[in-house]
Amino acid sequence: MLPLPVMLRPASLLFGLLALPLAGLSADAPKAAPAPAPKAPVRAQPPTRAFDGPGAPTFIRLDGKPGATPPVNVDGNYVVGPDYTAAPETKAIAGVPQGKVQQFQMDSKDCQRFNPGIARKEFGTPDPKNPKTLIVVTHTMDYKRTITVHIPAQYVPGTAAPLLVTHDGPGMGKPDLGLCRILDNLIAQKRIPPMITVMIANGGGDAQGHERGKEYDNMSGLFAEFIQLEVLPLVEKNYSVKFTSDPDGRATMGTSSGGSAALIMAWYHPEWFRRVLTLSGTFVNQQWPFDPKTPGGAWDFHDTLIPQSPVKPIRLYMAVGDRDNYNPNVMRDGMHDWVEANHRMAKVLKAKGYPYQYVFCQNAGHGLGPARNQILPAALEWVWQGYQAR
Repeated sequence: MLPLPVMLRPASLLFGLLALPLAGLSADAPKAAPAPAPKAPVRAQPPTRAFDGPGAPTFIRLDGKPGATPPVNVDGNYVVGPDYTAAPETKAIAGVPQGKVQQFQMDSKDCQRFNPGIARKEFGTPDPKNPKTLIVVTHTMDYKRTITVHIPAQYVPGTAAPLLVTHDGPGMGKPDLGLCRILDNLIAQKRIPPMITVMIANGGGDAQGHERGKEYDNMSGLFAEFIQLEVLPLVEKNYSVKFTSDPDGRATMGTSSGGSAALIMAWYHPEWFRRVLTLSGTFVNQQWPFDPKTPGGAWDFHDTLIPQSPVKPIRLYMAVGDRDNYNPNVMRDGMHDWVEANHRMAKVLKAKGYPYQYVFCQNAGHGLGPARNQILPAALEWVWQGYQAR
C-alpha cells in the first residue's frame, strides 16, 4: 500500500458539461418537468443554555474578554464568548518551519477489524421493548478511508515521536491545513512537543446503523485496537517514522462522536492513550446495537463508569456550545442533551480528582463554530501540560 502524493496548494478545476442528443428524440420534443426533491425534515433549533442554568457546574467567567482562553496550567470550568477572535496560532507566522503532510488510503477489504462496513437506508425506530436503543436495518458495504499524516519539521528520523490521533480526518486531496498550521506554530514555540499527527477519516455515514457510529459510539476497545494494530503500523511503514510507546506521549482528539471516540480509546486502552481533547463531545446514548454492559452508551461515562471506577491516568479537555445538540432523534430517552452530558462529565471528573478543563462557549452550536479557532491552540497546550519525553 503506497502513499499518494498531496498538493498543499488548492487547485481549481473546471468541469464542462457536454450535451449529447438522445437517439430517436426530436430536439423540439417537450421535456417532462423534474420531480421535486423531497424536503428534509426541519430540525428544531437547540435551545440556548445559560452558563449558570440548572445542572451547570460553577464556571470561572472569561466571557466578554476578546480572545480570552483559560490558563493552560490550571484545571477547572470556564465560560467564554459570546464573540470570538481566531487565535494568532491559527495564522501563518513568518519563519515557522512547516511540517510535511502526506496521505494514503486504507481499503476495508484489507482490514481485519471493521471489515466489511455497515450502512442503513433509513433511520431506526425505537425498540418498544427497550427505549434505550433503536431497531435499525443495516446492510454491509466496502469502503475506503483516508489517513492524513502531519510530520513536523522538527522530527528526527529514527526517534520515537509523541503522537496525536484525530478523528473525522479529511478526505484524499483535502488535508486539514488549518490544524497543521496550529501544530507547526505551537511546536515552533515549544508549547507542545514535536509530535506526529495522524488524522483518520471515518468509515462513512453517521450514528446508529452507519459505519461511523459503529466505530465512534460503541463502548469497547475495538476502535483503539484498529488504530493501534492496523493504522499506526502502516503510517510507520509508509513514512519511515516511529511512535513512542509511552502512553503519556499519546493523545486523541475529536469533535462530536469523534470526541466520545477519543475518550473511549483512552478509557478502554489507557496503556496506549492517556491525553484526550473533545469538542462538543457526544457523551450521550448513541451506541448501537444495544450492549447490556453499557446500556446508556457514552452516557454511562458520567452516569456510572467514572463515578464507580478507580481513577484512570487520563487527562481530559472538553468544550461545548450553549446551543449544542439537544435530543435530535426519535428516542426521547432522556440521554440526548449534549450540554447536560458535558456538564455532568465536568462534575464527576472533579469529584473523582481527574485533571480536566471544561470550556462553555456562549453563542456557539454543535462543533463550536468560530469559538473553535479561539480556544483550540490553548486546548492543545493544556492537554500536553506535564509531558516529559522518556
